[in-house]
Amino acid sequence: MAFLKLYRKKLQENYSFLDIIFKERNIEWGVVTKLLCGNTIYLKEIISLGVTEIHDSRVSNLRKVKKLSPTIQTVYIKPPSKLNIEKIVQYADVSFNTEIYTIQMLSKEAKRQNKTHKIVIMIEMGDLREGVLGEELLSFYEQVFSLPNIEIRGIGTNLNCLSGVMPTQDKLIQLSLYKQLIEAKFAIKIPWVSGGTSVAVPLILKNARPMAVNHFRIGEALFFGKDLFTGETIKGMHNDVFKLYAEIIEITEKPDNPVGELGENVAGNTYEIDANTDLSKTSLRAILDLGLLDMQPQYLIPEDENITIVDASSDMMVIDISSTTREYTIGSLISFKLQYMGALYLLNSDYIEKTIE
Repeated sequence: MAFLKLYRKKLQENYSFLDIIFKERNIEWGVVTKLLCGNTIYLKEIISLGVTEIHDSRVSNLRKVKKLSPTIQTVYIKPPSKLNIEKIVQYADVSFNTEIYTIQMLSKEAKRQNKTHKIVIMIEMGDLREGVLGEELLSFYEQVFSLPNIEIRGIGTNLNCLSGVMPTQDKLIQLSLYKQLIEAKFAIKIPWVSGGTSVAVPLILKNARPMAVNHFRIGEALFFGKDLFTGETIKGMHNDVFKLYAEIIEITEKPDNPVGELGENVAGNTYEIDANTDLSKTSLRAILDLGLLDMQPQYLIPEDENITIVDASSDMMVIDISSTTREYTIGSLISFKLQYMGALYLLNSDYIEKTIE
């Protein structure tokens, strides 16, 4: 048996830490829940924190949020697809947009549903994922702001999501300048300047963000307390809100190297044996009851630092326990801290039980 555990107190303390730093700086923020893959148990935990705004990239997840708490403002954080327009207007109060055609469809659907749908216009600022080009922004805005049943909630950008471009102070100043240009050109006020995701938290802590940037979307920092500039844990936050526990189902002393003619394994990898390898060497190996169907080994961090992950097949993972001083037996649980992608795979697996401490 393998299961994922969320530690409620650590989640609450991480949320409180972030909420304080944002409120002290008059910044609005929403929790990004796409990591949770729509898990109702964990969504309830997020809602119980007192959040007023939830962001997700799956409309089915926002539908669950609205069912659990209709008053929470829901935000769809990628450009809507044509096939999802009706559901996005129904379940997302706000959506991120980059195409005139899409916003026109949202306008028609919002009118049909007798709603006002809010949008954030995303601007391309170097990461080369979604976004309107800066030189086209004023023309784009002009075509949008008169559409019926559409309210422009703000402008925003995504950085560090595709090409790894960081949200530096210069980038956020540039975003602030776009706000000034639009407000001067059209004599309006833009409520949100959405400066990015968890990667921007270190700038906020250093008070290096321009005052005009007043909105952020936070997921990874909440769940992992991670400074994405340094890779370290932010002082005062927890990096282990989630932990994985997997049960040992076999322990045997085995050769370190495979025996026989070698071909590709199930993952498409081929094992290579160096000519200088000591083929007589053995190690004490344990097999855990989870595999590539559930996770990717490179994103798991054994809490016992003397355990080494060997590899995994579809349903089982092999670890080397030769160097540990702890006594493990059949049925012992091995615990792992997780990187973001490690948690994402596990939360998306129906075979991993989800629990709360």
